[in-house]
Amino acid sequence: MSTTTFPPYDPLTWKQADADVHVATRDGEFAGFVEFDGSTHLVHDDRGAEVGSFPTLDDAFRALELTHEPERRPSLFPLALPRMLRRRPRRARA
Repeated sequence: MSTTTFPPYDPLTWKQADADVHVATRDGEFAGFVEFDGSTHLVHDDRGAEVGSFPTLDDAFRALELTHEPERRPSLFPLALPRMLRRRPRRARA
């Protein structure tokens, strides 16, 4: 089984598939959809899992966009180098 990853800089492209359904794609790949049930907008991701319900279509669009944001991983390296590594290399004298 393979998974598709999306670069964070590619925006979602939205198309209205029916009067109450909007479908999102990213780089030609299915990314999810929003369905209006008469009172709220239900958001589903690229695997069909429900993300949530939102009062406006714009809120639903933003919610699906946020599900594709890559998670930031904590850095394995400290922010500052140890003093020994910060020194400039010295030139050899001739």
